[in-house]
Amino acid sequence: MKNPHDFTEKVFGAPYKSLDERTQKVARHIAERTHIARNTEQEFDAQTTLGQRAADAVAIFGGSWTFIGIFAAILIIWVVLNSFLLVNAHKVFDPYPYILLNLFLSMLASIQAPIILMSQNRQSEKDRLNAEHDYEVNLKAELEIMMLHEKMDLLRQEQWNELVAMQKEQLKILADLMEKNSNNTNPANPSP
Repeated sequence: MKNPHDFTEKVFGAPYKSLDERTQKVARHIAERTHIARNTEQEFDAQTTLGQRAADAVAIFGGSWTFIGIFAAILIIWVVLNSFLLVNAHKVFDPYPYILLNLFLSMLASIQAPIILMSQNRQSEKDRLNAEHDYEVNLKAELEIMMLHEKMDLLRQEQWNELVAMQKEQLKILADLMEKNSNNTNPANPSP
């Protein structure tokens, strides 16, 4: 296990302590060679209360075509029933301006709006959590790729150095062979 302090200065251009919490977390994961990806949806859902789950259910149902269809049907039945009773019995429970219906609609709106807002706030929090997680994963992936490039560059440089050393050795051997060959092909000059 490496110490994250060792490479943060080189990679981030700043000491470990000066980095923000998420970047320090990424540096620790890189140093420890552990994965950073996790199921944020599962984590988030594990922390929800019964009221929050109910708010989500109301928001999901309140924003569906099923709700719109049921709501429209109830409104139509209410108006038709009151109109029919007015014409036939002259006794209605909610006469024409439908004040009782307006009261029910106002109560429904006053209850439904805050519940939907609670659900939207939770969705925003979930989106923020997902964005932070995506940032951490992307940062770690970027740093890992940079480190791989650095390793590849080092390996390539080592291979070039080895290749140059082998060529020098081969040239030396070739020069020795050529000198030896030239000594064998040329008759030795007798010394006086």
